[in-house]
Amino acid sequence: MPDFRLQVFQAVARHLSFTKAARELYISQPAVTKHVRELESAYQQRLFERRGNRISLTAAGALLLAHADEVEARHEQLAEQLRALQGEAAGRLRLGASTTLAQYELPALLPGFQARYPQIELTLRNANSEQIAEALLAGQLDLGFVEGRAKSRDLHYEPLLADELVAVRRATPAGPPPAPLPLTEALAHPLVLRERGSGTLEVLEFALREQQIRLADLRVAFYFDNTEAIKTYLEAAPEALGFVSRRALTRELAAGRLELVPLAGLHLPRQFEALWVQGQPLSRPAELFWRYVRQQYG
Repeated sequence: MPDFRLQVFQAVARHLSFTKAARELYISQPAVTKHVRELESAYQQRLFERRGNRISLTAAGALLLAHADEVEARHEQLAEQLRALQGEAAGRLRLGASTTLAQYELPALLPGFQARYPQIELTLRNANSEQIAEALLAGQLDLGFVEGRAKSRDLHYEPLLADELVAVRRATPAGPPPAPLPLTEALAHPLVLRERGSGTLEVLEFALREQQIRLADLRVAFYFDNTEAIKTYLEAAPEALGFVSRRALTRELAAGRLELVPLAGLHLPRQFEALWVQGQPLSRPAELFWRYVRQQYG
């Protein structure tokens, strides 16, 4: 089993934060500091440069991180092969998903998968599409789920589920459904959008570009890193207009807190996709989860 001090070091290197590493590992920050100092003492090398509240890897730290990641991967490979000899569906499965999927789709599937494969240890990281791709390439995730148009040649993509972005605003008093708004009129409203690197913003920006409209020319009131914040903002800002997944609006539309705004001349379909590292076979737990997800979505 890999040295726990290496796991602590990897967490600090991943977050470049002792506090976030402690939170991830459920240990105290002084314990994180102690483990890192023990490694620095053992190797007679400084692993992090400390400048005020910021830290960065030294050359020795970067070298140790590469070897620590390799040790972790080899250990997991060995453990998986040993379990395979016994015919067990067990092991660790590190999932990553962009916000819409992590908040509104995958959580409902996890209990059923856990009931079917109780020996598989699941974790789910919520980040934007760009960050999920980076984590897969860094070996920090086994299987990812994203939306968006950008593709990396180093990753393999498989279609999963169709989705649509819609314009939404705070609900107006009861009456007939809103008539379609001309696009120029809609975009004159203060806009509430997802952050750079998100698949949601990427789809919207691409569609606007096809209409010869630059995002930089529009009045953006706020960029948020999650859909829930956008919806809460819209409920408090009657003049604002947001763009989110239709799948994220079920409760708010039913409760009459938000309403869809049809836009003339703008349709925003997108595709949710699974992805993993190109040329690398899925681990047994990842393969089982991908098969299970496809069964659930028919």
